[in-house]
Amino acid sequence: MNKRRERPPLSDRGRRRALRTWGFYLLALTAWVTVVLAAVFLGYLVCSAFTWYAWDPLYQFLNWVRDYIVFVCMLVILLGWVAISYSFIARPMRLVDTLAAAAEQLAQPGEEPIELPEPMEDLEGQLNAVRERALRDARAAREAEQRKNDLVVYLAHDLKTPLTSVIGYLTLLRDEPQLSSELRSRYTGIALEKAERLEDLINEFFDITRFSLTHLELEKQPTDLTRMLEQVASEFAPQFAEKDLRCELELPPRLAYDCDPDKLARVFDNLLRNAFHYSFPGSTVRITGQQEADTVVLTFTNEGRTIPAEKLERIFDQFFRLDSSRATRTGGAGLGLAIAKARATRTGGAGLGLAIAKEIIALHGGTIRAASADNRITFTVRLPLQGAAARNS
Repeated sequence: MNKRRERPPLSDRGRRRALRTWGFYLLALTAWVTVVLAAVFLGYLVCSAFTWYAWDPLYQFLNWVRDYIVFVCMLVILLGWVAISYSFIARPMRLVDTLAAAAEQLAQPGEEPIELPEPMEDLEGQLNAVRERALRDARAAREAEQRKNDLVVYLAHDLKTPLTSVIGYLTLLRDEPQLSSELRSRYTGIALEKAERLEDLINEFFDITRFSLTHLELEKQPTDLTRMLEQVASEFAPQFAEKDLRCELELPPRLAYDCDPDKLARVFDNLLRNAFHYSFPGSTVRITGQQEADTVVLTFTNEGRTIPAEKLERIFDQFFRLDSSRATRTGGAGLGLAIAKARATRTGGAGLGLAIAKEIIALHGGTIRAASADNRITFTVRLPLQGAAARNS
C-alpha cells in the first residue's frame, strides 16, 4: 500500500527553489563563458585556414578583434551576463507583480479564486484558503450583526409590552378607587407578573453582556445529577401546570459527576424552559439519564412541533429563536385594552439559552445535540466521566 509522502513546509520548499534558481543562474553564466571562449578558439582555427588580403575589410575587422581579443571577450561576456541576469530577475519581478495583485484581491475577497503561476502553486492554495476563511468570517459577521439587530427590535417590543401593561393596570388602580378588592388584587397580581417579566428581560440583557465579553470558568465539585435534575424539574412544576404538562424522570438512584453545579443547573434550566415554551399543552416532558461506559448521557424529550432541518442547524447559535413572531391581541379601550395587553402572548428569551448551554457543556468536555421528528424534540447531553471524582455509584 503506497503511503502519501508528506510535503516539506513551504519555507523549506522556498529555500530549495531559491537554491535551484541560483544554481541555474551560475550554470548559465558558466555555459555562456564557455561558449564565448570556445567560439574564440574555433574562430581562430577557421580564420587560420583562409588566405586573407590586407585590403579586405573583414580581414581588417578580424585583425582588430585579434589585437583586442581580451577586451572583446570581456565585452561579450559582460553583455551575456547582463542578458542572463535580466532574464533571471525579470521573471521574479513578474511573479512579485502577480503576488501584489493577488494580495489586493485578498484585501477585498470575492467569490473568484486567486490564480498564481505554477511556481507559486503552494502559495496559491494558502491564499485561497485565507480568502475562503475571510469570506466565511464576513458572512458570519453579517449574520451576527443581523441577529443582534433583530434582537434589539424583539427585546424593545418585549420591554414595551409588559411595561405598558404595568402602567395600564397601575393607572386603573389609581383612577378607579371603587374597584372591588377582588379586581384590585387581580390587577395587582397581573402588574406584578409583568414587572417580573421586565426583570427577566433585563437579566437577559446582562446575560448578553456576560456571554459576549467574558469567558465562562468552571468551579467543579462532586455533584449528584439525579438530585439536581429532580430539583430543577420540581421548580418548573408551577409553570408546567399552566399548560397541563407532565414531567417524567427516568434516572438512576444516584448519578455522580464532577462538575460546576451552578452552571450545569443553568443548562438543565434552559432545556426545561425550552421544553415548556415549545411543548403541546397536555403533553409529557421526559428526562432520562444513564451511564454508558465512561460517559453520562442525559436526554430531554418533549412533544412539540417538528423543528425544520434548517432551523435545527442554527438552534445553538447566539440570538437565534425558533419563534420570532411577536403577536399580540388587541381589544377595546380602557379596561379591555389593558386586559388584552396583560394577556398578550408571552414570548421566549433572547435566544441565548441554548447557546450558553452549549458553551457550558463544551467547557465540561461534553457535547449537546438536538434532533426533531414526528412532532418530538430531543436534546441529548453527553458528559465524559473524569477519574474517580466522577463515577457512578
